[in-house]
Amino acid sequence: MKRKAKPRIASLRERAGLTQLELSRLVGVTESTIQNWESGRTGIDHIERITKFCKALNCQVEDLIEYINEISEEQAAKPSSLNDIRNLLGTEEPTQVVSDLEPKPQPSEKSKSKA
Repeated sequence: MKRKAKPRIASLRERAGLTQLELSRLVGVTESTIQNWESGRTGIDHIERITKFCKALNCQVEDLIEYINEISEEQAAKPSSLNDIRNLLGTEEPTQVVSDLEPKPQPSEKSKSKA
C-alpha cells in the first residue's frame, strides 16, 4: 500500500504556541505559505526530499547545511595580510619598510659647533 505524506506542521506550530502569522514571520515566508504547507497543498514534496536526504546520509536536517560568515565587498577589498599591504605599498622586502621607518642619524652637537 502506498503511503501519503501528511504534514504535521500545524500540530507542531500549535504545540509551540504560535499562530500562523507568528510562524510565518519567524520562518520568513507569508502567512498563506504556512497555510499551504499545513494543508499539504504545497511544500510536502520538498520536505519528503529532505527526509530522504537525511535517511540516505544518516544525518539530521541541521547537518545538511553549514553556516559560514559572509564577507562583505568592503571587507574583501581590505588587505588581509602583511604581503597584501607590501604589495599595495610596492615594497617586496620587509626590511625596506623597516629601514624607511628608522630614524635618520642626527648631526651631533660637536659637528654643529664646528660649522
